[in-house]
Amino acid sequence: MSQNITFSAPCHFGLEKVLRFEVTRIGGENITVQDGRVSWTGDFTTLAKANLELSVAERVQILLAEYKAETFEELFEGMYAAPLEAFIGREDAFPIKGHSLNSTLHSIPACQKILKKAAVKRLQRAYKTSEFLPETGSLHQLQFTILKNRVSIYLDTTGAGLHKRGYRRNANLAPIRETLAAGILDLARMRSDTIICDPFCGSGTFLIEAARRACRIAPGLDRRFIAEQWDCVPKSAWQNARSEALDRIDRKVGFIGYGFDADPHAIALTMDNAKKAGVAELIRVEQRDIADFEPIPDAVIVCNPPYGERMLEQQEARNVYRTMGKVLKTPAYIICGDEDFEFAFGRKADKRRKLYNGMISCQLYSYFGPPQK
Repeated sequence: MSQNITFSAPCHFGLEKVLRFEVTRIGGENITVQDGRVSWTGDFTTLAKANLELSVAERVQILLAEYKAETFEELFEGMYAAPLEAFIGREDAFPIKGHSLNSTLHSIPACQKILKKAAVKRLQRAYKTSEFLPETGSLHQLQFTILKNRVSIYLDTTGAGLHKRGYRRNANLAPIRETLAAGILDLARMRSDTIICDPFCGSGTFLIEAARRACRIAPGLDRRFIAEQWDCVPKSAWQNARSEALDRIDRKVGFIGYGFDADPHAIALTMDNAKKAGVAELIRVEQRDIADFEPIPDAVIVCNPPYGERMLEQQEARNVYRTMGKVLKTPAYIICGDEDFEFAFGRKADKRRKLYNGMISCQLYSYFGPPQK
């Protein structure tokens, strides 16, 4: 059983190819890609490596069942057929949460009740008991999605989302997610000797993700995961995965990250987070307004400039974009939620890619070289 687990990891829309490559690198097999999700097969070693090493996945789940259900009876039977006992012990906790969209079964509380009842019955049969299951053991969070009457049952192995690396305990008002930042850096083809510059560094996410990537520090190395508490997963799987990740770290790199921000609080925040992340020696920050920006030789610009939701904020943001167009050099990778960014910036991007920053639809504007004359 452990050699044929089907895993599934959601990611930001637009980063599926990045995640597919990462899954290949950790040894995933039978990889399939959907919008916002990548699935593969592997074993418990793959489970540990996925949580530790995937930089753009939001979490790592085990796919327990997929089936069609238009009635509560069908919903029950599908869960009852799932191999829950392969992962959930007799005393383990197994709460259920989920959502339904464009489906006959649309009441979430009702679906939870039916699925919970089916899970209890399955586990009682597996453990040959009719007694109440105590649920005092380790957490096994079951999750369901019902989309157009198609049910997917997942078992979460991660816990707190993978974007929570453990270093950013403090953030500014509008931080970019670590997983999205990592994906953008991959799309920018960042290497261990790349010089990165973020003129709107905020809490330092781009700079820190870039520095850790350059040093080959596994994204999840500084945190723990709920599956580490499961009896079914050998402790050696985690120990070996962490040992391999530690052995790969190389701090003798040519990387330097330069960060600027008009807010002095952001500068202090970036350095505080960089110290927590163990990469402060690779990062240089300075308080500086975008109007006073001076190009860093050979640097790649990667940034998330402000974009306002109200009219006055949008006007102020577009003034910033105009200034950016005057002072920034290429190559540059700029994620922005304003559809008029290119007009204000004064130049069409060489390539655009649709991404989501939280719930905000954005474009990654990529500028590879100087303007065509």
